[in-house]
Amino acid sequence: MKVLVVGGGGREHAIVQKVSESPKVEKIYCAPGNAGIAELAECVDIPVMEFERLVRFAKEQAVDLTIIGPDDPLVAGIVDAFEATGLRVFGPRKNAAIIEGSKAFSKDLMKKYHIPTAAYETFDDAEKALQYLERSAEFPIVLKADGLALGKGVLICNTLEEAKAGVKTIMLDKQFGDSGNRMVIEEFMTGREVSVLAYCDGTHIKPMTSAQDHKRAKDGDQGLNTGGMGTFSPSPFYTAEIDAFCQKEIYEKTMAAMKAEGRDFVGILFCGLMITEQGTKVLEYNARFGDPEAQVVLPRMKNDIIEVIEACIDGTLDKIDLQFEDNAAVCVVLASDGYPVSYEKGFEIKGLEQFKERNGYYAFHAGTIQKDGKVLTNGGRVIGITAKGDDLKQARNHAYQATEWVSFENKYMRHDIGKAIDEA
Repeated sequence: MKVLVVGGGGREHAIVQKVSESPKVEKIYCAPGNAGIAELAECVDIPVMEFERLVRFAKEQAVDLTIIGPDDPLVAGIVDAFEATGLRVFGPRKNAAIIEGSKAFSKDLMKKYHIPTAAYETFDDAEKALQYLERSAEFPIVLKADGLALGKGVLICNTLEEAKAGVKTIMLDKQFGDSGNRMVIEEFMTGREVSVLAYCDGTHIKPMTSAQDHKRAKDGDQGLNTGGMGTFSPSPFYTAEIDAFCQKEIYEKTMAAMKAEGRDFVGILFCGLMITEQGTKVLEYNARFGDPEAQVVLPRMKNDIIEVIEACIDGTLDKIDLQFEDNAAVCVVLASDGYPVSYEKGFEIKGLEQFKERNGYYAFHAGTIQKDGKVLTNGGRVIGITAKGDDLKQARNHAYQATEWVSFENKYMRHDIGKAIDEA
């Protein structure tokens, strides 16, 4: 098979790595890819939002299967564009990707179909949002831009003043662009946050192993929200009992709800969960592999990813026995100092050859570029260092040990990824 992966970050590197292990695949393309992906695939310089060019490329190269990585093209309808020309493509159509594209849609869906989530109100008028905050809000409270915002459109406000400033940021200053035309104000939930990714074929849903992300930029969960500074899998807090509850009350209900709305969900459903004292509830849905969750979940998957994806497209996911290794993985993101605000790039990255011969160690490139035979930094999140171990503590030790093999100017990372493991 010839496979095209759309995207160019750490998530796509993890997908390409997994695709490269399939005996069914003889050629991989990645658009636009990055320096790490280039070792496994032919990188094609086409941006992810240029659907016509991507479709034309897939046609010209007789690509058998295209896998869409990022959220923006999914929400904008890239799957529909591929399907319209008869190409085989993996990801939700536009009318299903709205589950990530609009927080108001997903909250209304959960309310309508009795899927457990936080109480909320939706606003498209800043004045009304402010009135609601003054009259009815209990603090802390959560403000969410309705649309896509690179994982950063969520503000946790501890006081009325902070909340008012948040409304200004999202709805008036439009810091997240048109994503802030509508806003969800949501009850603040406390508990353990867990991510579960699941394969879906429109009818059936098969969850993967659990993971836990670290969103804040600095140690101790301080600093600004980022796209993710590291992650570990599995989560010790996601028990068999919680899994059974989620299967029945969240995963299967979500699939049935989307089908009932005429929006069959085929692709990866990412469920962000909060394990509260009142039970497990949905924080958010995403319509694709998480980043960096994919970097710890996919290396632990035993199945051939191509077989699983084809079953999703063909509606035969129920025939797949999805299996994961009985071990653990930890990913520590090496970022450019100053991320997520401002940072310099273009620094040479050294030490990557250390990963070549070592089993269970991965350097997933997120923001890198190749120039004159050198690999240079080219983004805020640069590389996700992932390592496996027999258990979470061993995996964490391996991952942090491996972060020392890689060096570049202004290298920055958190030193407490997976610290919660000690409390489990």
